[in-house]
Amino acid sequence: MSTGGISAAGNGAGGNGAGSDRPGGNGAARHAGPAKGGENTRLPVPDGAGVRFADAIDSRLGIYGATKRHLRKVFPDHWTFMLGEIALYSFIVLLLTGVFLTLFFQPSMTQVVYDGSYVPLQGVHMSQAYASTLDISFDTRGGLMIRQVHHWAALIFIAALFVHMFRIFFTGAFRKPRDLNWLFGFLLLVLAMVNGFAGYSLPDDLLSGTGLRIAEGVCLAIPLVGTYLQFFLFGGEFPGDDIVPRLFTIHVLLIPAIMVGLVTVHLTLVWYQKHTQFVGPGRTEKNVVGAPFMPVYAAKAGGFFFLVFGVTALLGGLVQINPIWSYGPYNPGQITAGSQPDWYIGFLEGALRIMPNWEWNVWGHTLSFNVLIPTLIVPGVLFTLIAAYPWVESWITGDKREHHILDRPRNMPVRTGLGVGWIVAYGVLWVCGGNDVIATRFHLSINTITWVGRFAFLIAPVLAYLVTVRICKGLQRRDRDKVLHGRETGVIKKLPHGEYVEIHEPLDPALRHRLTAHEQPRPYALVPAVDENGVARRVTRSQKLRVRMSHWYFAEPIAKATPEEFRELTEGPEHHHEHS
Repeated sequence: MSTGGISAAGNGAGGNGAGSDRPGGNGAARHAGPAKGGENTRLPVPDGAGVRFADAIDSRLGIYGATKRHLRKVFPDHWTFMLGEIALYSFIVLLLTGVFLTLFFQPSMTQVVYDGSYVPLQGVHMSQAYASTLDISFDTRGGLMIRQVHHWAALIFIAALFVHMFRIFFTGAFRKPRDLNWLFGFLLLVLAMVNGFAGYSLPDDLLSGTGLRIAEGVCLAIPLVGTYLQFFLFGGEFPGDDIVPRLFTIHVLLIPAIMVGLVTVHLTLVWYQKHTQFVGPGRTEKNVVGAPFMPVYAAKAGGFFFLVFGVTALLGGLVQINPIWSYGPYNPGQITAGSQPDWYIGFLEGALRIMPNWEWNVWGHTLSFNVLIPTLIVPGVLFTLIAAYPWVESWITGDKREHHILDRPRNMPVRTGLGVGWIVAYGVLWVCGGNDVIATRFHLSINTITWVGRFAFLIAPVLAYLVTVRICKGLQRRDRDKVLHGRETGVIKKLPHGEYVEIHEPLDPALRHRLTAHEQPRPYALVPAVDENGVARRVTRSQKLRVRMSHWYFAEPIAKATPEEFRELTEGPEHHHEHS
Protein backbone atom coordinates (compact mmCIF):
# COMPACT_ATOMS: atom_id res chain seq x y z
CA MET A 1 0.00 0.00 0.00
CA SER A 2 1.44 3.36 -1.02
CA THR A 3 0.48 6.84 0.18
CA GLY A 4 2.53 8.71 -2.39
CA GLY A 5 -0.48 9.70 -4.47
CA ILE A 6 -2.36 10.92 -1.40
CA SER A 7 0.62 12.96 -0.21
CA ALA A 8 1.10 14.58 -3.61
CA ALA A 9 -2.55 15.44 -3.95
CA GLY A 10 -2.63 16.81 -0.43
CA ASN A 11 0.42 19.00 -0.99
CA GLY A 12 -0.93 20.28 -4.26
CA ALA A 13 -4.26 21.17 -2.74
CA GLY A 14 -2.52 22.88 0.18
CA GLY A 15 -0.49 25.14 -2.07
CA ASN A 16 2.82 23.32 -1.62
CA GLY A 17 2.84 21.94 -5.15
CA ALA A 18 3.69 18.52 -6.47
CA GLY A 19 7.39 19.26 -6.61
CA SER A 20 7.99 18.94 -2.84
CA ASP A 21 6.62 16.72 -0.06
CA ARG A 22 7.81 18.91 2.78
CA PRO A 23 5.61 21.51 4.51
CA GLY A 24 6.22 24.91 2.95
CA GLY A 25 7.97 23.29 -0.02
CA ASN A 26 9.19 25.23 -3.00
CA GLY A 27 6.90 23.60 -5.60
CA ALA A 28 5.30 24.91 -8.75
CA ALA A 29 2.54 26.69 -6.84
CA ARG A 30 4.96 29.09 -5.07
CA HIS A 31 5.55 32.19 -7.22
CA ALA A 32 6.49 35.80 -6.69
CA GLY A 33 5.57 39.00 -8.46
CA PRO A 34 2.58 40.00 -10.61
CA ALA A 35 1.86 38.53 -14.01
CA LYS A 36 2.63 40.55 -17.14
CA GLY A 37 -0.06 40.97 -19.76
CA GLY A 38 -2.44 38.80 -17.78
CA GLU A 39 -0.19 35.73 -18.04
CA ASN A 40 0.90 33.60 -15.04
CA THR A 41 4.65 34.08 -15.44
CA ARG A 42 5.69 34.47 -11.78
CA LEU A 43 9.05 32.94 -10.81
CA PRO A 44 9.60 30.62 -7.82
CA VAL A 45 11.06 32.12 -4.63
CA PRO A 46 14.54 30.64 -3.93
CA ASP A 47 14.97 28.62 -0.71
CA GLY A 48 17.07 29.96 2.13
CA ALA A 49 20.00 28.17 3.73
CA GLY A 50 17.83 26.83 6.54
CA VAL A 51 15.33 25.28 4.15
CA ARG A 52 18.11 23.71 2.08
CA PHE A 53 19.68 22.28 5.25
CA ALA A 54 16.33 20.81 6.33
CA ASP A 55 15.85 19.33 2.85
CA ALA A 56 19.27 17.72 3.08
CA ILE A 57 18.47 16.17 6.46
CA ASP A 58 15.05 15.01 5.24
CA SER A 59 16.58 13.31 2.20
CA ARG A 60 18.66 11.16 4.58
CA LEU A 61 16.46 10.73 7.67
CA GLY A 62 12.93 11.44 6.44
CA ILE A 63 12.24 13.95 9.19
CA TYR A 64 9.30 15.63 7.45
CA GLY A 65 7.02 12.59 7.59
CA ALA A 66 7.94 11.69 11.16
CA THR A 67 7.66 15.29 12.34
CA LYS A 68 4.28 15.79 10.71
CA ARG A 69 2.95 12.61 12.31
CA HIS A 70 4.18 13.47 15.81
CA LEU A 71 3.41 17.18 15.77
CA ARG A 72 -0.23 16.38 15.03
CA LYS A 73 -0.54 13.99 17.97
CA VAL A 74 -3.75 14.71 19.87
CA PHE A 75 -3.78 15.56 23.57
CA PRO A 76 -6.97 15.49 25.68
CA ASP A 77 -8.01 18.80 27.22
CA HIS A 78 -8.61 18.41 30.95
CA TRP A 79 -7.14 20.37 33.85
CA THR A 80 -6.01 17.28 35.75
CA PHE A 81 -3.50 16.44 33.02
CA MET A 82 -1.62 19.58 34.04
CA LEU A 83 -0.64 17.99 37.38
CA GLY A 84 2.03 15.86 35.75
CA GLU A 85 3.28 18.89 33.84
CA ILE A 86 3.80 20.78 37.10
CA ALA A 87 6.09 17.95 38.23
CA LEU A 88 7.98 17.99 34.93
CA TYR A 89 8.48 21.76 34.90
CA SER A 90 9.54 21.80 38.57
CA PHE A 91 12.09 19.11 37.75
CA ILE A 92 13.49 21.32 34.97
CA VAL A 93 13.76 24.23 37.41
CA LEU A 94 15.54 21.93 39.85
CA LEU A 95 18.11 20.94 37.23
CA LEU A 96 18.78 24.53 36.16
CA THR A 97 19.16 25.93 39.68
CA GLY A 98 21.09 22.86 40.81
CA VAL A 99 23.77 23.47 38.16
CA PHE A 100 24.21 27.02 39.46
CA LEU A 101 24.53 25.90 43.10
CA THR A 102 26.98 23.13 42.19
CA LEU A 103 29.43 25.73 40.88
CA PHE A 104 29.75 27.41 44.29
CA PHE A 105 29.10 24.67 46.86
CA GLN A 106 32.09 22.92 48.47
CA PRO A 107 31.13 19.39 49.63
CA SER A 108 33.75 19.07 52.35
CA MET A 109 33.54 18.51 56.11
CA THR A 110 36.98 20.03 56.70
CA GLN A 111 36.77 22.52 59.56
CA VAL A 112 37.35 26.19 58.79
CA VAL A 113 36.87 29.50 60.59
CA TYR A 114 34.14 31.60 59.01
CA ASP A 115 35.08 35.12 57.95
CA GLY A 116 32.25 35.91 55.53
CA SER A 117 29.64 38.65 55.46
CA TYR A 118 27.28 37.22 58.08
CA VAL A 119 28.58 38.95 61.20
CA PRO A 120 26.91 36.80 63.94
CA LEU A 121 28.87 33.71 62.76
CA GLN A 122 32.22 35.34 62.11
CA GLY A 123 35.04 33.50 63.91
CA VAL A 124 32.92 30.35 64.41
CA HIS A 125 34.39 26.95 63.51
CA MET A 126 32.32 25.15 60.89
CA SER A 127 32.62 22.78 57.94
CA GLN A 128 33.47 24.04 54.48
CA ALA A 129 30.05 22.80 53.34
CA TYR A 130 28.27 25.09 55.79
CA ALA A 131 30.63 28.02 55.10
CA SER A 132 30.16 27.71 51.34
CA THR A 133 26.37 27.64 51.79
CA LEU A 134 26.62 30.86 53.78
CA ASP A 135 28.78 32.34 51.03
CA ILE A 136 26.16 31.38 48.42
CA SER A 137 23.48 33.03 50.57
CA PHE A 138 25.29 36.28 51.40
CA ASP A 139 28.27 36.78 49.07
CA THR A 140 27.17 35.33 45.70
CA ARG A 141 25.06 37.60 43.51
CA GLY A 142 21.59 36.07 43.36
CA GLY A 143 22.77 33.06 45.35
CA LEU A 144 20.17 33.24 48.12
CA MET A 145 17.31 33.49 45.63
CA ILE A 146 18.61 30.55 43.59
CA ARG A 147 19.00 28.52 46.81
CA GLN A 148 15.44 29.23 47.80
CA VAL A 149 14.06 28.67 44.29
CA HIS A 150 15.85 25.30 44.28
CA HIS A 151 14.36 24.36 47.65
CA TRP A 152 10.84 25.48 46.72
CA ALA A 153 11.06 23.67 43.39
CA ALA A 154 11.97 20.46 45.24
CA LEU A 155 8.92 20.77 47.50
CA ILE A 156 6.62 21.55 44.57
CA PHE A 157 8.11 18.71 42.51
CA ILE A 158 7.43 16.05 45.14
CA ALA A 159 3.98 17.46 45.94
CA ALA A 160 3.08 17.45 42.23
CA LEU A 161 4.30 13.85 41.92
CA PHE A 162 2.06 12.81 44.80
CA VAL A 163 -1.01 14.58 43.44
CA HIS A 164 -0.31 13.34 39.91
CA MET A 165 -0.16 9.75 41.16
CA PHE A 166 -3.39 10.28 43.11
CA ARG A 167 -5.10 11.38 39.89
CA ILE A 168 -3.78 8.33 38.06
CA PHE A 169 -4.82 6.02 40.90
CA PHE A 170 -8.35 7.34 41.44
CA THR A 171 -9.17 7.38 37.72
CA GLY A 172 -7.70 3.94 36.96
CA ALA A 173 -5.10 5.30 34.52
CA PHE A 174 -2.61 2.74 35.86
CA ARG A 175 -4.37 -0.21 34.21
CA LYS A 176 -2.98 -2.15 31.29
CA PRO A 177 -1.05 -1.07 29.21
CA ARG A 178 0.16 1.66 31.61
CA ASP A 179 0.94 -0.52 34.61
CA LEU A 180 4.65 -0.52 33.80
CA ASN A 181 4.63 3.26 33.46
CA TRP A 182 2.96 3.45 36.88
CA LEU A 183 5.97 1.60 38.28
CA PHE A 184 8.36 4.05 36.64
CA GLY A 185 6.42 6.94 38.16
CA PHE A 186 6.53 5.29 41.57
CA LEU A 187 10.31 4.85 41.36
CA LEU A 188 10.59 8.49 40.34
CA LEU A 189 8.65 9.51 43.46
CA VAL A 190 10.80 7.42 45.79
CA LEU A 191 14.04 8.70 44.23
CA ALA A 192 12.77 12.28 44.48
CA MET A 193 12.15 11.84 48.22
CA VAL A 194 15.57 10.26 48.79
CA ASN A 195 17.31 12.93 46.74
CA GLY A 196 15.39 15.66 48.54
CA PHE A 197 16.63 14.36 51.87
CA ALA A 198 20.19 14.16 50.52
CA GLY A 199 20.10 17.76 49.28
CA TYR A 200 18.46 18.94 52.50
CA SER A 201 21.40 17.43 54.44
CA LEU A 202 24.22 18.96 52.39
CA PRO A 203 24.55 22.37 54.16
CA ASP A 204 25.67 20.60 57.37
CA ASP A 205 23.66 22.94 59.57
CA LEU A 206 22.22 22.01 62.94
CA LEU A 207 18.77 21.20 61.54
CA SER A 208 19.92 18.94 58.71
CA GLY A 209 22.51 17.34 61.01
CA THR A 210 19.68 16.29 63.31
CA GLY A 211 18.08 14.49 60.38
CA LEU A 212 21.37 12.77 59.56
CA ARG A 213 21.62 11.65 63.19
CA ILE A 214 18.21 9.98 62.84
CA ALA A 215 19.31 8.36 59.56
CA GLU A 216 22.39 7.00 61.31
CA GLY A 217 20.20 5.50 64.03
CA VAL A 218 18.03 3.84 61.38
CA CYS A 219 21.13 2.29 59.78
CA LEU A 220 22.34 0.95 63.12
CA ALA A 221 18.94 -0.60 63.85
CA ILE A 222 19.09 -2.86 60.78
CA PRO A 223 19.97 -6.38 61.98
CA LEU A 224 23.29 -7.95 60.93
CA VAL A 225 24.40 -5.33 58.39
CA GLY A 226 23.45 -2.10 60.17
CA THR A 227 26.88 -1.35 61.64
CA TYR A 228 28.67 -2.01 58.34
CA LEU A 229 26.18 0.14 56.45
CA GLN A 230 26.63 3.01 58.91
CA PHE A 231 30.44 2.88 58.59
CA PHE A 232 30.16 2.73 54.79
CA LEU A 233 27.94 5.81 54.60
CA PHE A 234 29.57 7.99 57.24
CA GLY A 235 33.17 6.82 56.89
CA GLY A 236 33.49 6.01 60.59
CA GLU A 237 31.80 6.99 63.83
CA PHE A 238 29.12 9.62 63.50
CA PRO A 239 29.35 12.23 62.09
CA GLY A 240 32.49 11.05 60.28
CA ASP A 241 34.22 12.96 57.50
CA ASP A 242 32.66 11.44 54.37
CA ILE A 243 28.89 11.78 54.62
CA VAL A 244 28.58 15.22 52.97
CA PRO A 245 30.90 14.41 50.00
CA ARG A 246 29.06 11.11 49.45
CA LEU A 247 25.64 12.73 49.71
CA PHE A 248 26.82 15.39 47.27
CA THR A 249 27.76 12.74 44.70
CA ILE A 250 24.44 10.99 45.23
CA HIS A 251 22.48 14.23 45.08
CA VAL A 252 24.00 15.87 42.00
CA LEU A 253 25.12 12.87 39.93
CA LEU A 254 23.76 9.42 40.72
CA ILE A 255 20.07 9.98 41.51
CA PRO A 256 19.53 12.87 39.03
CA ALA A 257 20.95 10.73 36.21
CA ILE A 258 18.57 7.90 37.11
CA MET A 259 15.67 10.34 37.40
CA VAL A 260 16.39 11.89 34.00
CA GLY A 261 16.36 8.40 32.52
CA LEU A 262 13.08 7.53 34.26
CA VAL A 263 11.45 10.79 33.15
CA THR A 264 12.55 10.13 29.57
CA VAL A 265 11.17 6.58 29.60
CA HIS A 266 7.98 7.74 31.33
CA LEU A 267 7.29 10.45 28.76
CA THR A 268 8.20 8.16 25.87
CA LEU A 269 5.68 5.58 27.05
CA VAL A 270 3.03 8.28 27.53
CA TRP A 271 3.64 9.43 23.96
CA TYR A 272 3.69 5.90 22.53
CA GLN A 273 0.69 4.47 24.39
CA LYS A 274 -1.47 7.57 23.69
CA HIS A 275 -3.25 9.49 26.40
CA THR A 276 -6.13 8.38 28.56
CA GLN A 277 -9.27 10.48 28.48
CA PHE A 278 -12.43 10.90 30.50
CA VAL A 279 -15.65 9.47 29.20
CA GLY A 280 -17.70 11.65 26.89
CA PRO A 281 -19.53 11.73 23.55
CA GLY A 282 -17.35 10.50 20.72
CA ARG A 283 -14.63 9.19 23.03
CA THR A 284 -13.84 5.50 22.78
CA GLU A 285 -11.06 3.10 23.67
CA LYS A 286 -9.68 3.49 20.15
CA ASN A 287 -9.44 7.27 19.72
CA VAL A 288 -8.32 10.43 21.51
CA VAL A 289 -10.44 13.58 21.43
CA GLY A 290 -8.59 16.83 22.03
CA ALA A 291 -6.19 19.35 20.52
CA PRO A 292 -3.08 18.61 18.43
CA PHE A 293 0.37 18.99 19.95
CA MET A 294 1.22 21.76 17.48
CA PRO A 295 0.29 24.49 17.82
CA VAL A 296 -2.44 24.31 20.50
CA TYR A 297 -0.97 22.03 23.15
CA ALA A 298 2.61 23.31 22.67
CA ALA A 299 1.43 26.89 23.24
CA LYS A 300 -0.46 25.88 26.39
CA ALA A 301 2.46 23.82 27.68
CA GLY A 302 4.95 26.62 27.03
CA GLY A 303 2.80 29.17 28.82
CA PHE A 304 2.22 26.79 31.72
CA PHE A 305 5.97 26.19 32.07
CA PHE A 306 6.62 29.91 32.48
CA LEU A 307 3.72 30.12 34.92
CA VAL A 308 5.22 27.36 37.10
CA PHE A 309 8.67 28.88 36.78
CA GLY A 310 7.32 32.32 37.69
CA VAL A 311 5.44 31.11 40.77
CA THR A 312 8.51 29.20 41.95
CA ALA A 313 10.70 32.28 41.40
CA LEU A 314 8.24 34.43 43.36
CA LEU A 315 8.34 31.96 46.25
CA GLY A 316 12.13 31.90 46.12
CA GLY A 317 12.35 35.68 46.14
CA LEU A 318 9.61 36.53 48.62
CA VAL A 319 9.11 33.56 50.98
CA GLN A 320 12.07 32.59 53.13
CA ILE A 321 12.82 28.88 53.46
CA ASN A 322 15.55 26.96 55.29
CA PRO A 323 17.46 29.91 56.86
CA ILE A 324 20.52 27.89 57.83
CA TRP A 325 22.24 30.91 59.41
CA SER A 326 19.59 30.84 62.14
CA TYR A 327 20.43 27.24 63.07
CA GLY A 328 24.21 27.45 63.10
CA PRO A 329 26.73 24.75 62.14
CA TYR A 330 26.11 21.16 63.15
CA ASN A 331 27.38 20.02 66.53
CA PRO A 332 26.68 16.43 67.68
CA GLY A 333 26.14 17.71 71.21
CA GLN A 334 23.33 20.11 70.22
CA ILE A 335 19.88 19.87 68.71
CA THR A 336 17.45 22.42 67.30
CA ALA A 337 14.33 22.91 69.40
CA GLY A 338 11.14 22.14 67.47
CA SER A 339 13.10 20.77 64.53
CA GLN A 340 10.97 19.62 61.61
CA PRO A 341 12.05 17.97 58.33
CA ASP A 342 10.68 18.89 54.92
CA TRP A 343 7.04 17.89 54.56
CA TYR A 344 7.61 14.73 52.50
CA ILE A 345 9.81 13.21 55.25
CA GLY A 346 7.43 14.24 58.02
CA PHE A 347 5.57 10.93 57.95
CA LEU A 348 8.78 9.08 58.93
CA GLU A 349 9.33 11.51 61.78
CA GLY A 350 5.76 10.97 62.94
CA ALA A 351 6.06 7.18 62.78
CA LEU A 352 9.17 7.36 64.97
CA ARG A 353 7.51 9.63 67.50
CA ILE A 354 4.37 7.54 68.07
CA MET A 355 6.09 4.14 68.06
CA PRO A 356 6.25 2.50 71.53
CA ASN A 357 9.69 1.72 72.92
CA TRP A 358 9.89 -1.96 71.92
CA GLU A 359 13.27 -3.69 72.06
CA TRP A 360 14.31 -7.34 72.22
CA ASN A 361 17.64 -8.68 73.39
CA VAL A 362 18.37 -11.89 71.49
CA TRP A 363 21.68 -13.76 71.92
CA GLY A 364 23.45 -10.63 73.05
CA HIS A 365 22.06 -8.50 70.21
CA THR A 366 19.45 -5.77 70.50
CA LEU A 367 16.58 -5.65 68.02
CA SER A 368 15.26 -2.09 68.05
CA PHE A 369 11.68 -2.51 66.87
CA ASN A 370 11.03 1.05 68.00
CA VAL A 371 13.19 2.13 65.04
CA LEU A 372 12.80 -0.74 62.58
CA ILE A 373 9.00 -0.76 62.45
CA PRO A 374 8.37 2.98 61.93
CA THR A 375 11.24 3.64 59.50
CA LEU A 376 11.41 0.44 57.45
CA ILE A 377 8.31 -1.74 57.90
CA VAL A 378 5.56 0.93 57.92
CA PRO A 379 6.97 2.88 54.93
CA GLY A 380 7.73 -0.41 53.20
CA VAL A 381 4.11 -1.54 53.52
CA LEU A 382 2.65 1.84 52.50
CA PHE A 383 4.81 2.25 49.41
CA THR A 384 4.81 -1.41 48.38
CA LEU A 385 1.01 -1.25 48.24
CA ILE A 386 1.33 1.71 45.87
CA ALA A 387 3.82 -0.01 43.60
CA ALA A 388 2.00 -3.35 43.39
CA TYR A 389 -1.59 -2.10 43.23
CA PRO A 390 -2.10 -2.30 39.42
CA TRP A 391 -1.26 -6.00 39.43
CA VAL A 392 -3.23 -6.65 42.65
CA GLU A 393 -6.38 -5.08 41.19
CA SER A 394 -5.93 -6.91 37.90
CA TRP A 395 -5.67 -10.21 39.78
CA ILE A 396 -8.74 -9.47 41.92
CA THR A 397 -10.95 -8.35 39.05
CA GLY A 398 -9.57 -10.74 36.44
CA ASP A 399 -9.46 -7.80 34.00
CA LYS A 400 -6.59 -8.20 31.51
CA ARG A 401 -7.92 -5.82 28.85
CA GLU A 402 -6.38 -2.55 27.71
CA HIS A 403 -8.04 0.59 29.08
CA HIS A 404 -7.83 4.08 27.61
CA ILE A 405 -11.04 5.53 29.09
CA LEU A 406 -10.74 6.75 32.68
CA ASP A 407 -13.02 5.84 35.56
CA ARG A 408 -14.90 8.36 37.63
CA PRO A 409 -13.72 7.73 41.22
CA ARG A 410 -17.30 7.34 42.47
CA ASN A 411 -17.86 4.41 40.11
CA MET A 412 -15.02 2.41 41.76
CA PRO A 413 -15.87 2.83 45.46
CA VAL A 414 -13.45 0.28 46.91
CA ARG A 415 -10.47 1.60 44.96
CA THR A 416 -11.34 5.17 45.94
CA GLY A 417 -11.80 4.15 49.56
CA LEU A 418 -8.42 2.41 49.63
CA GLY A 419 -6.76 5.50 48.18
CA VAL A 420 -8.38 7.82 50.71
CA GLY A 421 -7.44 5.43 53.51
CA TRP A 422 -3.80 5.52 52.37
CA ILE A 423 -3.83 9.32 52.29
CA VAL A 424 -5.33 9.47 55.80
CA ALA A 425 -2.69 7.06 57.16
CA TYR A 426 0.06 9.16 55.61
CA GLY A 427 -1.55 12.36 56.91
CA VAL A 428 -1.86 11.05 60.48
CA LEU A 429 1.85 10.19 60.54
CA TRP A 430 2.68 13.57 59.03
CA VAL A 431 0.74 15.40 61.75
CA CYS A 432 2.33 13.28 64.46
CA GLY A 433 5.75 14.41 63.20
CA GLY A 434 4.98 17.78 64.78
CA ASN A 435 3.52 16.55 68.06
CA ASP A 436 5.96 18.67 70.09
CA VAL A 437 5.08 21.83 68.17
CA ILE A 438 1.34 21.07 68.51
CA ALA A 439 1.74 20.50 72.26
CA THR A 440 3.66 23.78 72.67
CA ARG A 441 1.37 25.92 70.53
CA PHE A 442 -1.92 24.62 71.93
CA HIS A 443 -0.71 23.93 75.51
CA LEU A 444 -1.58 20.24 75.35
CA SER A 445 0.02 17.15 76.82
CA ILE A 446 2.51 15.61 74.40
CA ASN A 447 1.74 12.18 75.85
CA THR A 448 -1.94 12.64 75.06
CA ILE A 449 -1.13 13.73 71.52
CA THR A 450 1.13 10.71 71.07
CA TRP A 451 -1.54 8.27 72.24
CA VAL A 452 -4.18 9.93 70.06
CA GLY A 453 -1.79 9.57 67.11
CA ARG A 454 -1.29 5.86 67.80
CA PHE A 455 -5.02 5.13 67.83
CA ALA A 456 -5.69 7.45 64.91
CA PHE A 457 -3.11 5.66 62.73
CA LEU A 458 -4.91 2.36 63.28
CA ILE A 459 -8.53 3.57 63.23
CA ALA A 460 -8.71 6.67 61.03
CA PRO A 461 -7.75 4.94 57.72
CA VAL A 462 -10.43 2.28 58.27
CA LEU A 463 -13.06 4.89 59.03
CA ALA A 464 -11.96 6.94 56.02
CA TYR A 465 -12.31 3.86 53.81
CA LEU A 466 -15.82 3.06 55.06
CA VAL A 467 -17.02 6.66 54.78
CA THR A 468 -15.54 7.07 51.30
CA VAL A 469 -17.21 3.90 50.02
CA ARG A 470 -20.59 5.03 51.33
CA ILE A 471 -20.15 8.50 49.81
CA CYS A 472 -19.21 7.01 46.43
CA LYS A 473 -22.27 4.77 46.43
CA GLY A 474 -24.45 7.68 47.46
CA LEU A 475 -23.10 9.68 44.52
CA GLN A 476 -23.83 6.74 42.22
CA ARG A 477 -27.45 6.70 43.42
CA ARG A 478 -27.65 10.45 42.86
CA ASP A 479 -26.35 10.02 39.30
CA ARG A 480 -28.93 7.33 38.65
CA ASP A 481 -31.69 9.56 39.97
CA LYS A 482 -30.52 12.50 37.83
CA VAL A 483 -30.49 10.35 34.70
CA LEU A 484 -34.00 8.99 35.31
CA HIS A 485 -35.71 12.08 36.70
CA GLY A 486 -33.63 14.98 35.41
CA ARG A 487 -32.15 17.97 37.17
CA GLU A 488 -34.02 19.64 40.03
CA THR A 489 -35.06 23.15 39.00
CA GLY A 490 -36.50 24.41 42.28
CA VAL A 491 -39.77 25.26 40.49
CA ILE A 492 -42.87 23.98 42.32
CA LYS A 493 -46.04 23.27 40.35
CA LYS A 494 -49.52 22.69 41.69
CA LEU A 495 -51.41 19.91 39.92
CA PRO A 496 -55.18 20.08 39.23
CA HIS A 497 -55.96 17.71 42.08
CA GLY A 498 -54.01 19.83 44.59
CA GLU A 499 -50.70 17.96 44.68
CA TYR A 500 -47.46 19.97 44.61
CA VAL A 501 -44.55 18.58 42.61
CA GLU A 502 -41.14 19.92 41.66
CA ILE A 503 -40.50 20.30 37.96
CA HIS A 504 -37.41 18.45 36.76
CA GLU A 505 -35.44 19.45 33.71
CA PRO A 506 -34.13 16.65 31.46
CA LEU A 507 -30.36 16.32 31.40
CA ASP A 508 -28.29 17.30 28.45
CA PRO A 509 -27.60 14.19 26.31
CA ALA A 510 -23.84 14.66 26.71
CA LEU A 511 -24.14 14.73 30.51
CA ARG A 512 -26.50 11.75 30.47
CA HIS A 513 -23.93 9.85 28.40
CA ARG A 514 -21.15 10.73 30.85
CA LEU A 515 -23.21 9.46 33.78
CA THR A 516 -24.10 6.13 32.16
CA ALA A 517 -21.14 5.21 29.94
CA HIS A 518 -19.13 3.42 32.63
CA GLU A 519 -18.84 -0.33 32.84
CA GLN A 520 -20.23 -2.34 35.72
CA PRO A 521 -17.94 -5.37 36.08
CA ARG A 522 -19.16 -8.51 37.74
CA PRO A 523 -17.32 -10.35 40.52
CA TYR A 524 -14.96 -13.10 39.49
CA ALA A 525 -16.68 -16.49 39.57
CA LEU A 526 -15.28 -19.99 39.85
CA VAL A 527 -15.55 -22.31 36.90
CA PRO A 528 -18.12 -25.13 37.24
CA ALA A 529 -17.13 -27.91 39.62
CA VAL A 530 -17.08 -30.38 36.72
CA ASP A 531 -16.17 -29.89 33.08
CA GLU A 532 -18.25 -30.84 30.04
CA ASN A 533 -17.02 -34.43 30.34
CA GLY A 534 -18.12 -34.76 33.95
CA VAL A 535 -14.55 -34.65 35.29
CA ALA A 536 -14.16 -32.73 38.52
CA ARG A 537 -12.05 -29.59 38.26
CA ARG A 538 -9.39 -28.81 40.83
CA VAL A 539 -10.04 -25.54 42.67
CA THR A 540 -6.98 -24.04 44.33
CA ARG A 541 -6.87 -21.88 47.44
CA SER A 542 -5.68 -19.00 45.31
CA GLN A 543 -8.83 -19.20 43.19
CA LYS A 544 -11.05 -19.29 46.28
CA LEU A 545 -9.24 -16.27 47.72
CA ARG A 546 -9.64 -14.48 44.41
CA VAL A 547 -13.39 -15.10 44.42
CA ARG A 548 -13.73 -13.73 47.96
CA MET A 549 -11.61 -10.68 47.15
CA SER A 550 -13.57 -10.04 43.96
CA HIS A 551 -16.92 -10.18 45.76
CA TRP A 552 -15.57 -7.75 48.36
CA TYR A 553 -14.27 -5.44 45.64
CA PHE A 554 -17.60 -5.31 43.80
CA ALA A 555 -19.91 -5.63 46.83
CA GLU A 556 -23.38 -4.03 46.71
CA PRO A 557 -23.17 -2.56 43.20
CA ILE A 558 -25.45 0.34 42.33
CA ALA A 559 -27.05 -0.43 38.98
CA LYS A 560 -26.79 2.45 36.56
CA ALA A 561 -29.85 3.68 34.69
CA THR A 562 -30.52 1.75 31.49
CA PRO A 563 -32.04 3.16 28.27
CA GLU A 564 -35.11 1.00 28.84
CA GLU A 565 -35.71 2.48 32.30
CA PHE A 566 -35.23 6.01 30.99
CA ARG A 567 -37.60 5.42 28.08
CA GLU A 568 -40.23 3.83 30.29
CA LEU A 569 -40.12 6.72 32.74
CA THR A 570 -40.17 9.51 30.17
CA GLU A 571 -42.96 7.92 28.14
CA GLY A 572 -45.13 7.01 31.13
CA PRO A 573 -48.41 8.74 32.06
CA GLU A 574 -46.76 10.71 34.85
CA HIS A 575 -44.13 12.16 32.54
CA HIS A 576 -45.78 15.58 32.52
CA HIS A 577 -45.50 15.75 36.31
CA GLU A 578 -41.75 15.26 36.32
CA HIS A 579 -40.54 17.26 33.33
CA SER A 580 -41.25 20.61 31.81
